[in-house]
Amino acid sequence: MAVSSGEDKVDRERRLASRAAGEQGLLFDGGVRMPSRLSDEVGFRGPAACAAAGITYRQLDYWARTKLVEPSVRPAHGSGSQRLYGFRDILVLKVVKRLLDTGVSLQQIRSAVSHLRDRGVEHLAQITLMSDGVSVYECTSPDEVVDLLQGGQGVFGIALGRVWQEVEGSLAALPAESAAPGSAADELSRRRERKTG
Repeated sequence: MAVSSGEDKVDRERRLASRAAGEQGLLFDGGVRMPSRLSDEVGFRGPAACAAAGITYRQLDYWARTKLVEPSVRPAHGSGSQRLYGFRDILVLKVVKRLLDTGVSLQQIRSAVSHLRDRGVEHLAQITLMSDGVSVYECTSPDEVVDLLQGGQGVFGIALGRVWQEVEGSLAALPAESAAPGSAADELSRRRERKTG
């Protein structure tokens, strides 16, 4: 993942463009907070994750098996177990889908996802991913976006704060499950608990 510095000389045009980009408030919105309903203790099953991210179950399963995006709340533990995807997982799934739709290679997407995993949830909302279709760049300020655009590299951007809001809105209408021990909601898990307990 390449990161533009944004610390180069700032001329008058860049300051004006930067100010205009900051006024839009869409790319860099630091006021996004994790809702309590979407904490690390709450997860969403595969079909709900697919609906929120706009992907197929086949994609979800393949990306989990190839470790591109694994469920962080509860991984699959053999036949009949249900994966539970957290809010952050679904956010990354939606970003992967958008990058694939624009023609970015899976290798570059893996690199971008690895980089996003290292970020705290609070910081994700302040990142804009820019891509020229070949490479993916992280921008955390309007100056960095302007640098990329002036270099002729940036072709499109994905504002993670905006994706965050879209995923949050989608998940509000979908059923969630607690990942706390003993709170498994699926029938097979309850039967296993009764049989072993």
